[in-house]
Amino acid sequence: MTHKRVLLKLSGEALMGSAQFGIDPAVAREMAEQIRAARETGVEIGIVVGGGNIWRGATASAMGMERATADYMGMVATVMNGLALQDALEKAGVQCRVLTAISMNEVAEPYIRRRAIRHMEKGRVVVMVAGNGTPYFTTDTAAALRALELDVDVLLMAKNKVDGVYSADPKTNPDAVKFEKISHHEALQQNLRVMDASAMALCRDNNLPIRVFDITAPNAITRALVGEELGTLVHAE
Repeated sequence: MTHKRVLLKLSGEALMGSAQFGIDPAVAREMAEQIRAARETGVEIGIVVGGGNIWRGATASAMGMERATADYMGMVATVMNGLALQDALEKAGVQCRVLTAISMNEVAEPYIRRRAIRHMEKGRVVVMVAGNGTPYFTTDTAAALRALELDVDVLLMAKNKVDGVYSADPKTNPDAVKFEKISHHEALQQNLRVMDASAMALCRDNNLPIRVFDITAPNAITRALVGEELGTLVHAE
């Protein structure tokens, strides 16, 4: 199975590699090569990238910073990651556009739904940054929203060293059981934390499938983008 159009959600942590923070250019280049290979199959690709490798608004808020300010700083961090990914993609020979939900005219285009679709139809990879442009929402929610707006076949959730959805945290519970498939409703009911609850509910209400996979597996991004059955599929009832 090859998807026609997909949205890939990349966490900021995925760009860190083995570092404690920031961006590892070698990791960005490896991701870009995998995305290039998938793009050559004809799949249209949108990417939403997080900013947790640079700044976490919720963490700063818990430490006393005003929440909206902290979240806006997190949005700016996603722009930095998006520009790094664009640089790596272009060096790999992939046409790429960064679209931002908050105005930064000197470095990125504004996010406009029809513009994003047109870029993808022309074969460009679209990297969407700054979440959905408002505080109090995670990049998970932004990814679900963009996936629905752009009418993708599946939302691909790239996890760091977690190869799917489990009944409990496999890092702390050796008895955790991996699901090959599970419904949105079951994932919400069991509080499995595939993504934040509002994002999961949005996917459930609009029958958007989610594939959760381990980004560190060999060629995982390429395999997920072209439709290989990796990890766990979260589906409609």
